[in-house]
Amino acid sequence: MGLQEEFEEFAEKAKTLPDTISNEDKLLLYGLYKQATVGPVTTGRPGIFNLKDRYKWDAWKAVEGKSKEEAMADYITKVKQLLEEASAASTS
Repeated sequence: MGLQEEFEEFAEKAKTLPDTISNEDKLLLYGLYKQATVGPVTTGRPGIFNLKDRYKWDAWKAVEGKSKEEAMADYITKVKQLLEEASAASTS
């Protein structure tokens, strides 16, 4: 399986993550996903009155230097980690 296929598989698995994962983790996944699928940030930073989109933009901007492949690999690693944590939490 190639990196692209594995990335797409884990993008689907990410949808099954529990709502209990932290906002920081959600933002990290968002930033890595956007970097892997779109590339560097293409828009201006949202205004102060649009905090949700501003946080998402900041998360994407934070990983801007990563290549598409690096972003995919980091995304896969993070989703695996979160799935393992969720599994461990549900069995305890």
